[in-house]
Amino acid sequence: MIDYMIKVTSYVTALILALLVVLIVYDATSRYLFSEGSTALQELEWHFFDVIILLSISYALKYDAHVRVDVFYEKLSAKTKAFVNIIAGLFFILPLSFLIIYVGVGFVELSFAQSEASSDPGGLKYRWLVKSLMPLAFVLLALVAFKELTNDVKNWISS
Repeated sequence: MIDYMIKVTSYVTALILALLVVLIVYDATSRYLFSEGSTALQELEWHFFDVIILLSISYALKYDAHVRVDVFYEKLSAKTKAFVNIIAGLFFILPLSFLIIYVGVGFVELSFAQSEASSDPGGLKYRWLVKSLMPLAFVLLALVAFKELTNDVKNWISS
């Protein structure tokens, strides 16, 4: 189920990325060729970028596409790699995910209760929608981290 959720999320993210490219081309063309710009379009670009980054975090962990110090990691044995991954999952990824989920839910609730919108004239409304991606992204990350943690524990024990 977790793998399926990450797969669907990656397709959504790819679609948003394609839309972002089209939006940037349209915005740049209208601004530089026709001297017309839109605050809402610029904010939408940032919101799409937020979606891409936040929803890609769990994908990066699942497919081991995240940043790490590979100079050291690649030379480790399979058992040591599993142990390093267990430590990282237990003491860094999961606690940070739970903290961001805990703080993020309140952050979204406050934004929703205040009907937060852009402070710029012509900006976007419903800022809570984008902010809600923060706890959602870290729920997905925690799920993937837990799945990877169980796999690493199995690999560590069997090695």
